[in-house]
Amino acid sequence: MLKLHGFSVSNYYNMVKLALLEKGLPFEEVPFYAGQTPQALAISPRGKVPVLQTEHGFISETGVILDYIEQTQPGKALLPADAFGQAKVRELLKEIELYIELPARTCYAEAFFGQAVEPLVKEKARAELLAGFATLKRNGRFAPYVAGDQLTLADLMFVFSVDLAYAVGKKVLNLDLLEDFPQAKALLELMGANPHMAKIRADKDAAMPAFLEMISSKR
Repeated sequence: MLKLHGFSVSNYYNMVKLALLEKGLPFEEVPFYAGQTPQALAISPRGKVPVLQTEHGFISETGVILDYIEQTQPGKALLPADAFGQAKVRELLKEIELYIELPARTCYAEAFFGQAVEPLVKEKARAELLAGFATLKRNGRFAPYVAGDQLTLADLMFVFSVDLAYAVGKKVLNLDLLEDFPQAKALLELMGANPHMAKIRADKDAAMPAFLEMISSKR
């Protein structure tokens, strides 16, 4: 059985978790926090979450894990059948990660954990997020999913990145990143109604107090 190592507050962990749930795969969740301890580095070379444990060994990096699951596991397809369609899904996934998730992440400390972020960091995040959302408007199809009429790996990156970026915009940057992007709003609502999201949200809420306590102890 596949084992998913990580914690339920992590958005990247939840991307993989949703993929496994969508495909109807049995899997075990194993609590694991990112870090540079020998134990963490033994299964994740960069000490990051998530990690997928397979019969052959451990795999890290979310995009790689999602591709592995799609290539090796049965169940609902999360990529189109044709090579070009697959490439477009991966393109969208990477654009959302590089130009939305990662810039927003630089402000997570202030948005969610009460820790001030330097003004220069905020300025850079603002510029990159505006460019990132403009990129998504140009390249996303939203018919109704990011890449078309099928839920794909790109939507997993979308739902667990755009929501947090939106919160960063409102809480830190005085910016409504979805104000003129009704297609993205509609897709967030559609993904939020996905039956598997209820479990993911419940697990995240249950794990949040311990996670916040851990963050506080490291200040």
